[in-house]
Amino acid sequence: MKIDFEKTKERMKTLTEMHGAPGFEGDVRAYLKDAMAPYVDDFVDNRMGGFYGVKRSGKADAKRVIVAAHMDEVGFMVTQITENGMIKFTNLGGVANDIWQGQRLKVKTRHNDIISGVVANIPKHFRTGNEGAPKIEDLMLDIGSTSQEEVRDRGIEIGDSIVPDTPFTQLSEHRFAGKAWDNRYGCVIAIELLELLQDVQLDVDLYVGANVQEEVGLRGAQAAAELVDPDLAFVVDCSPANDMKGPQNLSGQLGEGTLLRIKDGTMILKPTFRDYLLSLADKHDINYQYYISPGGTDGGEIHKAKIGIPTAVIGVCARYIHSTDAVFDVNDYQAAREMLYQAITQLDDQQIEHLQYDM
Repeated sequence: MKIDFEKTKERMKTLTEMHGAPGFEGDVRAYLKDAMAPYVDDFVDNRMGGFYGVKRSGKADAKRVIVAAHMDEVGFMVTQITENGMIKFTNLGGVANDIWQGQRLKVKTRHNDIISGVVANIPKHFRTGNEGAPKIEDLMLDIGSTSQEEVRDRGIEIGDSIVPDTPFTQLSEHRFAGKAWDNRYGCVIAIELLELLQDVQLDVDLYVGANVQEEVGLRGAQAAAELVDPDLAFVVDCSPANDMKGPQNLSGQLGEGTLLRIKDGTMILKPTFRDYLLSLADKHDINYQYYISPGGTDGGEIHKAKIGIPTAVIGVCARYIHSTDAVFDVNDYQAAREMLYQAITQLDDQQIEHLQYDM
């Protein structure tokens, strides 16, 4: 079957515009569960907030395969409300210090209200020339309030979460901009994998879902591995592209296909798994590009769990991730979705054991 792109685009818009900082993934989780429910037999949950929809094979003692996204995005947490109504905050996840001044952010209150504001900055007219890049803890969010009391009357308290206030935007035929493509990409592909598999009888029990708090140290991944105890794992995540001045070696280029992530700061792709994915790309004419990252994904924790879980990352790259806007190419998403679909549907016990025990 095929999925109409307008449906995919609407999912991208809804998920990227959602509020889901690390530790505050509830809205994303609720949306995903509702979208996945028609395609799974049941759900399993861990106590950190991660969950997986289970598509069972009907086969006794079937091997378990996990497809793991993460729901969270980089964001901030309110740490202080000043006497004159400004909001100070700390980061949740890895962000650059020098890109936030003048940007719009939104706070989610404990009553689920969304309140937008602008990060304060010093106009050129008042600058001395000695200003350096501010630290995150020196930044302030201006929501238009004039006192601490007014801010609290609007429902904002210390500990509330903040994310960029960014609309999903189509830039050209194939390229889009939006916040949180890292990793609402993984959330979209998780839904659409299950939709594509709805009439397919698999040889494995498939667990498709998402973890929490990846952006603050891969914290939800171990709980997911303990919950599912998979024989094999696929992680779906977004990585930074570094092609603004032209192609850079193994650093991600928009429009060149899904990422074959052979190495990052937390995991080396097993050669047998690499060759399995390469064979699928060649057989099904799937665009791919080799990729190396200094960062990591939930795969870094999952592959070390239990007695070892062979893991591959099926990813895409995007420009300017961990900021207010990421720019990505939908052709890369479609290549990744096809790679993941083929990788899952071609699995059987023999192939899994080969990936588990052969080097």
